Amino acid sequence: MTKAFAPRTLAEALTLLADRALGALPIAGCTDVLAGLHSAGGAPPAVVDISRLEELRGVHVSPPGLELGAALTFSELRHSELVQTHAPLLVDAAATIGAWQIQNRATLGGNIANASPAGDALPVLLALDATLVLASTTGERRVLYRDFHRGYRKTALAPGELIVRVLVPRAAGASVWRFRKVGTRAAQAISKASLAFAAELDGQGRFGKVRLAAGSVAPTPIRLLQSEEAAFGQHPSVELAERLATLAKSEVAPIDDVRSTADYRRFVLGQLVRRVVLEVMEQQRTATPRNDDRG
Repeated sequence: MTKAFAPRTLAEALTLLADRALGALPIAGCTDVLAGLHSAGGAPPAVVDISRLEELRGVHVSPPGLELGAALTFSELRHSELVQTHAPLLVDAAATIGAWQIQNRATLGGNIANASPAGDALPVLLALDATLVLASTTGERRVLYRDFHRGYRKTALAPGELIVRVLVPRAAGASVWRFRKVGTRAAQAISKASLAFAAELDGQGRFGKVRLAAGSVAPTPIRLLQSEEAAFGQHPSVELAERLATLAKSEVAPIDDVRSTADYRRFVLGQLVRRVVLEVMEQQRTATPRNDDRG
């Protein structure tokens, strides 16, 4: 029989998770955990409910940027005025995660720790250049999100360690952003391919720093570094959109699985990249770019 614990503090939770003999699994929303346990046909010897821990909740703004509690649900992220102001790209992605029932339970930290390459929040965190704060009984450490995923469903988390906060730096200069996801249907679909796009624009409307991150096209979410480099210093144009689409397709090595084929994923990713560049071009044509324009 599985033992269940509901610690009142983060310290209590970390002590339980550090007990190797107990073999406890941390749980919060359980939207992925329960599905995984059902598929495996088993149950852990113990679970530790971390969903109510105050240390894992809340949204705060500091000079470096936005600080998000790992136990925040995607509904809470969607409706937070601070997240809407400082990380609207994350709001856009949160709106695509399942239906409202899933959004009310699924947590940001759980989406990260589950480490599925199809996780909707993951390419967004790459595009936002996020940092994770991890905690254990020995203290806290920070890991750049781009270094967190070590392979398919493999992460930098040590035994007994928890994701406690997600740090998102402030954007510099005028910024544009887009999140696009392609699935079997418009709602409650696991992505066949997804793209998070965040870019700075200079006073002449040229791309400065560009981050393009993709999901479901590799064992982990990945940055499209060649495409980013090619976009730097360029005006959004049809020619640039076509060039970046071709580059993006060459940067990924997706697989065939039950949801899609590798060829289709590569094609879709190219189309998503092409589309976001064209959208920025059209935005510049019709109006001065605004920080609150989500497209």
